[in-house]
Amino acid sequence: MSSMLIVFGSIAVFTMSGLCCRPNEYETTAGDCCPKCLEGTFVRRDCTPKLRPRCSRCENGTFMNKPNGLNRCLPCSSCQQSRGLYVKQECTAIHDTVCDVLSGYFCKSLTEDTGCSLAEKHTHCVPGQRIKEAGNPERGQHFKC
Repeated sequence: MSSMLIVFGSIAVFTMSGLCCRPNEYETTAGDCCPKCLEGTFVRRDCTPKLRPRCSRCENGTFMNKPNGLNRCLPCSSCQQSRGLYVKQECTAIHDTVCDVLSGYFCKSLTEDTGCSLAEKHTHCVPGQRIKEAGNPERGQHFKC
């Protein structure tokens, strides 16, 4: 780790590469600490000693759900109907798309933020069988024959 002591008049400034930024800051590639951009935005330009970072709003199809030091927003998830999913809540600048399962499907992978990310078709009973236990889209269960 390198460090440097710079003296300006009677003011000493201590800089150190690899310094630890505060939780509400991010480290730039130059090793400086800048205030994070707010949710719904990303870093367009890092800060300077005189200016705050330039933050830009996420474009359509992208989002950022937390304060950050990233140079682009995250892509919105898609809910593919061919995989048994539909859009329950559209993506916004601060929230990812939330998917849910179509009728006849159950969720195999559920997350708190984006809902269902993987669905599977319910088992269908063959002639001569009956439904012993109904499937459930929320708990991820098949029909049982």
